Amino acid sequence: MNDDWLELSYDQFPRVEAAFHEALEESLGPRGPDVLFELVAGFGLAAGSTAIDVGCGEGRHTSTLADRFGLVVTGFDPLPRHVELARSAYPGVCFELGRAEALPVEDASVDLVWCRDVLILVTDLDRVYEEFRRVLKPGGRALVYQMFAGERLEPREAAELWRLLGGDRRSADPAVTERAIEAAGLRVDARIVLGSEWGEHAEELEGKPGKRLLWAARLLRDPARYVARFGTANYEVMLGDCLWHVYAMIGKLERRVHVLSREA
Repeated sequence: MNDDWLELSYDQFPRVEAAFHEALEESLGPRGPDVLFELVAGFGLAAGSTAIDVGCGEGRHTSTLADRFGLVVTGFDPLPRHVELARSAYPGVCFELGRAEALPVEDASVDLVWCRDVLILVTDLDRVYEEFRRVLKPGGRALVYQMFAGERLEPREAAELWRLLGGDRRSADPAVTERAIEAAGLRVDARIVLGSEWGEHAEELEGKPGKRLLWAARLLRDPARYVARFGTANYEVMLGDCLWHVYAMIGKLERRVHVLSREA
């Protein structure tokens, strides 16, 4: 038995434990999703500038870019269902089918490329960043937000997580992204490591990561209960989503933003 550890854990630490808990209740002022729009605001784009939302999903961010900054935005997504839902929800914004690796956009025609939380699902990052450079006007900007594997993510955890999420582990490697950006000839104007901030922000406002932790515990404790009702595939999607949020809170995953530009 380690007497030093016993003294620390059961004699010294209890003397500060209550104060430590109190200190941990104080917010560290984490940044939330609006930080991405604040970055766009700093680009100084004129109203009427052209933007594309790559992997737009159901179109919420596309619409926000148009409304908040007066941009002419087109949202691209590979899923017809997403395009249909986006067109229905935001009739004043253009939505089209399109993939990050082959954007149906003319060369040097775009002032802003917005790509949020998409590229973990894409294998050919070299092609994606080549496309971003191709469509950007000289001096145009790209804002890419992505989750990366953190140093605490163990190899077996990574393999299972990417299997559940349908992602590509190579695309979650920051070094792979950096090489693809450099190879495409894009300039890195800023690298912003958000780490766990976004998750802390969500927890403080609405308790979302904490809820995902509870759900993950239930999913792992009694998988048969949920597989019987929803099927194995849906069970795994739900488990992957829960682990995504939990891992981001404890440093196994890490949120980053790259601000890029095509030089004139």
